[in-house]
Amino acid sequence: MKALFKTATGPGHMELREVPRPSPGPGQVVIEVQATGICGSDLHVRAWDIKIPMRPPMSTGHEFSGTIAELGEGVEGWQVGDRVTAEPSYSVCGHCRYCRTGAYNLCAERRVLGYWVDGAFAEYVRVPIERLHRLPDRISFHEGAMLEPLACCVHGVLELTRIDPDELVVVSGPGAMGLLAMQVAKACGAHVVVIGTGIDGPRLEVARALGADHTINLAEEDPHDRVMDLTDGIGADVVLECSGAPPAVDAGIDLARKQGRYTQIGLFGRPVTVDFERIAYKELQVTGSFAQRWTAWVRTLTLVERGTIQLAPLISDVLPLTAWEEGFGKLERKEGLKIILEP
Repeated sequence: MKALFKTATGPGHMELREVPRPSPGPGQVVIEVQATGICGSDLHVRAWDIKIPMRPPMSTGHEFSGTIAELGEGVEGWQVGDRVTAEPSYSVCGHCRYCRTGAYNLCAERRVLGYWVDGAFAEYVRVPIERLHRLPDRISFHEGAMLEPLACCVHGVLELTRIDPDELVVVSGPGAMGLLAMQVAKACGAHVVVIGTGIDGPRLEVARALGADHTINLAEEDPHDRVMDLTDGIGADVVLECSGAPPAVDAGIDLARKQGRYTQIGLFGRPVTVDFERIAYKELQVTGSFAQRWTAWVRTLTLVERGTIQLAPLISDVLPLTAWEEGFGKLERKEGLKIILEP
């Protein structure tokens, strides 16, 4: 089968390879992949600037959906042909403080599909059954490949930030993660402002179509003045930083009101400088958000099944796996939104 490999440590070192189809072990299934999304973190895998443990050579990709092709020994409750998606947390220790409290996304021994074990930029992928989720018939395979990033946003927005109705929320970065986070905030009853750069005009149009109350193009407008005008000079109740752009940190801290909340969802790929005195002076609650856990997946599936969150409008490109370099390039240049690869 074809699979997109990170072949060695260091920047670059990615190529398509022909490798044997995986076989399921006890308690595992093999999934025939139908669609896999390119995540911003996949760019970091190629650049070798992400701190999630990696063990090349391994096939990459972790946002996917497909059908069960083969069952391992002892698997019950699942059938060949079942439509599924899966959490990328392939294995965790199971006995640390975080695993015992359901926060296995923070387990020090967590090993992730596409980073440590073979991932889903491939024709087939092997997954333990405890990470499987059924894909409802009303959700397409392309949409199913977006459930993992949505679960990340649900974890960050619903489980960690906990937005109240009528709060004003600023979302920094109108990429796929930002527009998913925006929709989750809207589902909480918030008024949402989405901020983008000069090249984000088409993305801001999508934000408005999906329900953003206000959009700000940094090339045309000062976000501080606009947010202060919207809040009678107080500032935003919540800032969700989804761009992973270092300048957005200071901007977000500036836009948050005193005693407001700031949540970091985007990844920078390098250290950034933060003025913590401003956080202290404003008594801000600053939260990091990393990956997702089972509770977020359950909420994610409920939101999508009910039609509360729209995924299809975010899919801008569907390409064959052989065109992975084109897809990665589009994402790096901020062309389109969610780019899907089909094996």
